[in-house]
Amino acid sequence: YLSFPLIDELFSDCRKMLSSGICTSTVQLPGKVALVTGANTGIGKETAKELAQRGARVYLACRDVQKGELVAREIQTVTGNEQVLVRKLDLSDTKSIRAFAEGFLTEEKHLHILINNAGVMMCPYSKTADGFEMHIGVNHLGHFLLTHLLLEKLKESAPSRIVNVSSLAHHLGRIHFHNLQGEKFYNASLAYCHSKLANILFTKELARRLKGSGVTAYSVHPGTVQSELVRHSSFMRCMWWLFSFCIKTPQQGAQTSLYCALTEGLEILNGKHFSDCHVAWVSAQARNETIARRLWDVSCDLLGLPMD
Repeated sequence: YLSFPLIDELFSDCRKMLSSGICTSTVQLPGKVALVTGANTGIGKETAKELAQRGARVYLACRDVQKGELVAREIQTVTGNEQVLVRKLDLSDTKSIRAFAEGFLTEEKHLHILINNAGVMMCPYSKTADGFEMHIGVNHLGHFLLTHLLLEKLKESAPSRIVNVSSLAHHLGRIHFHNLQGEKFYNASLAYCHSKLANILFTKELARRLKGSGVTAYSVHPGTVQSELVRHSSFMRCMWWLFSFCIKTPQQGAQTSLYCALTEGLEILNGKHFSDCHVAWVSAQARNETIARRLWDVSCDLLGLPMD
């Protein structure tokens, strides 16, 4: 009988955790343009839905256009906002990224909110179309290139914001410049952690470079969220099922991204990392400015971009 109070306390703690971190901003977005990568499922879908609910013109940047169109129609029906558009974006292929950016820049005069949400997790070792290890290629380099290509539009539309979805898992990450592509040694779980650390370092250096431009950048940990990210791991799917009562829904997981995209006065926290709608602690390596600058230069070199 002693176990029942303990179980009740566990469920109570989980309920408190899941109810914390709610975006309370009432900001409306008529006339604003937002872009969410990986918006055809999970956190991205819920983020896009809320932005559309507030009146923004929202682009769903998805690899699976057919699935994206179904989600766009769903969002249009739920929100009454017809300005929900789907465009193909495959972050594992720089040609697709460049084609997407070229089309977007031709189509749109403004971009006020860029949410780099898409990602892969715990993939078996594989490479992108350009020969990058899949985690670092999609989660970091893909979004690095996309942001670079859209940066002038964001500056022209200022004040504007960039939100990079990272993870608490970054604490286990390390940037091994001698093994960035995982060719010398590879672990699927750690590769994900490394890429999430790269997201925070990218945000930090991006914020430094954007100071005074009217564009601000933030990284976020959405929490442990029920999503398709764990599709590559039977173990993680099992753990998700066992502890489902402690796992956030995609709507709950979207709250910190929305908080960083919408909250007024957040500009003074440019470059910070957030969890549950509060500034969160990051690892020592994630605070290392030298590593952040070197990763920026290496990323530019890999993608054929100018370093300045």
